[in-house]
Amino acid sequence: MQIYLPIAGLPVDVFTVLGLSVAVGFISGLFGVGGGFLMTPLLIFLGIPPAVAVASVSSQIAASSVTGALAYWRRRAVDFKLGTILTLGGIVGAVLGVVFFNAMRRQGHLDAVIVFSYIALLGSIGGLMLFESLKAILFPRIGDAAQPLAARHGWAANLPFKMQFHHSGLEISTIPLFLLAVFIGFFGALLGVGGGFILVPALIYIFRVPTAVVVGTSLVQQLITMVIATFLHAATNHSVDILLSLILMLGATFGAQFGARAHISIRPDYFRLLLGLLVFGVALRFAADVLIPPRDTYSATRTDVAR
Repeated sequence: MQIYLPIAGLPVDVFTVLGLSVAVGFISGLFGVGGGFLMTPLLIFLGIPPAVAVASVSSQIAASSVTGALAYWRRRAVDFKLGTILTLGGIVGAVLGVVFFNAMRRQGHLDAVIVFSYIALLGSIGGLMLFESLKAILFPRIGDAAQPLAARHGWAANLPFKMQFHHSGLEISTIPLFLLAVFIGFFGALLGVGGGFILVPALIYIFRVPTAVVVGTSLVQQLITMVIATFLHAATNHSVDILLSLILMLGATFGAQFGARAHISIRPDYFRLLLGLLVFGVALRFAADVLIPPRDTYSATRTDVAR
């Protein structure tokens, strides 16, 4: 069943897009990553312009984050105090990301910036996650979890503006948390990603936040940040396709509920390994499109010229 997308300017199969959004929504609820790092590339691979894909996926991320965050909130697996700091930084980053997005679009460099940013960001983060998760599985460090919090967060605990996060077991400076959220919010608005694939491993590996708390807190941060990014994209560059957004939101909302339930049965080590494989795989797919030459080097299309 074909439907025409007015902003994207092309027809798409509704069931194909809906099926992809359900699958990505499931992954979002499972890993707490918003799913934008998968959905945006998939839409680009379907032929949707990158600018429209980035802006429209922001609404899908917000929708999937709502249902996922509610599921974790019911299980008391959300640190709202930590989420507040991350959300404030994410809002600042989202505003900066939309400003940069519009500047690159005016100069005609937006498509290239999006593709190469995906390769660099997802490739580096996915590779690090794979390395750390495999090392944890093959060579478990006995006694690491028994270290006192001061030993595990010494560098962050020595900075000013310290705050205690009882639900996460942290007592550290809010500066690195805020700067991390600004970075995530910036690339979230620029690339149409929730930033959970950065936030989740950063909180797990750098700040040693419990995995269950990380996922729920990440979804809350993504929800607010992506709602703001969607409105900014719609108001400043008019690249949000309402029909596409509605299809994505419908599928993502449905899939996220099942993903949040499936998360309970996954071991933390394998959870990180699966997420690393997912992130690194998307980076490889983008790199293949850039490095492998197409079969048809030249193409011809008919252009109707008004007389």
